[in-house]
Amino acid sequence: MSFTVAIVGRPNVGKSTLFNRLVGASRALVDPMPGVTRDRITGAARLGHLTFTAVDTAGLDEGPPESLEGRLRQQTATALAEADVALMLIDAKAGLTALDRHFARWLRRADTPVILVANKCEGLVAESLASEAWGLGLGAPVPISAQHGEGLADLAEALLAHMPPAAGEEPGETLDDQPLRMAIVGRPNVGKSSLINRLIADERLLTGPEPGLTRDAVAVAWEWQGRRIELVDTAGLRRRARIEPGALEQLSSKSALAALRQAEVVVLMVDASAPLEQQDVTIANRAAEAGRALVVAANKWDLVEEPQAAMALLRERLDHRLPHLKGIACLPISVRTGKNLDRLLPLVAETHERWSTRIATAPLNRWLADATAAHPPPMVKGRRVKIRYVTQASTRPPTFVLFVSQAGALPETYLRYLTNSLREAFALDGVPLRLHLRTGKNPYV
Repeated sequence: MSFTVAIVGRPNVGKSTLFNRLVGASRALVDPMPGVTRDRITGAARLGHLTFTAVDTAGLDEGPPESLEGRLRQQTATALAEADVALMLIDAKAGLTALDRHFARWLRRADTPVILVANKCEGLVAESLASEAWGLGLGAPVPISAQHGEGLADLAEALLAHMPPAAGEEPGETLDDQPLRMAIVGRPNVGKSSLINRLIADERLLTGPEPGLTRDAVAVAWEWQGRRIELVDTAGLRRRARIEPGALEQLSSKSALAALRQAEVVVLMVDASAPLEQQDVTIANRAAEAGRALVVAANKWDLVEEPQAAMALLRERLDHRLPHLKGIACLPISVRTGKNLDRLLPLVAETHERWSTRIATAPLNRWLADATAAHPPPMVKGRRVKIRYVTQASTRPPTFVLFVSQAGALPETYLRYLTNSLREAFALDGVPLRLHLRTGKNPYV
């Protein structure tokens, strides 16, 4: 979609609520506390027969350029410059504020066309606000209620005046055309946003020394060697015990975990000075449980004094704490210096290819015969469990079905043996594998 609509305004006027309404999903966090949104969030939006790209932005606030408020305002300024039209939201219930007037003057100086939108216009509030809003110099406000979906037909009509005739007529995407979805996850302050900025060579995401800057899961479209990639930045994940129930951080964590489950490849960023702490292991297990391909990136490698010893320790911890992901891809990087960043995407592509592997039935059953001959299944009540047949049911992750004489009789230790043998035989290092057992029908029952 070539037509872009940026949603701007001061904090807590309902920008994220409108964004979620337009994209038809809870993509942006919504909370009564002002200033929840920080990074620009994009999504495919639909309003009636119109289709376009919607961009949610941080609330406009005053502050020097180097402050958090100033950096947030720069993010909004970039979104405004890249948009074809902007929607400036004001709160109809609260009325106009000095901040609304200040940023209306700022928007009037921009080259991007602006549509004034009065949100929270339930009932007759809109009529009392209309005459006052004319003073902003942005025309008559379009009254809507983003929460209740009221007034969206009028908003579509206002947008239609700025949209090219072909907008909304683009052909649908096939599965093969869809980008590789790659989520960057990890503990707070390990450099997730900085990594994406470095990869795309643009300060697209807000970064800084303050912990917890990223709150929403932010998707960034990118192209690498002709291949479309969707990079997803996520909030830092702390241990659940440290997060207060009902706090904004809890919403951010849920958003990050949802992005992890929806990704194809998960890049787990760890701090090279404290590699693979318990929370890193927990995140890796979440990815494995969701069946996602996993790559570990050890950031801040430029600060490591003994690289060989540090790499050996990290590899040992990976093998010991994540035995079910034996051979997981691990890369030492430095976002600050750019060390090994040119190797990250080839490693991701290679892992994604293994994750998508499909194995023919004949070589699978040859492997099964060799594996059971080398280490036969156990005896149960005087009779040996027979594994008659194996086939691959699906990919992403590779999933296999084994037909056995007594499905419940195979112990976990033997299933681990089969999994590791299968991984080694078909070069499926570091990819989560799923083995399902099925028992054939007994013709004498």
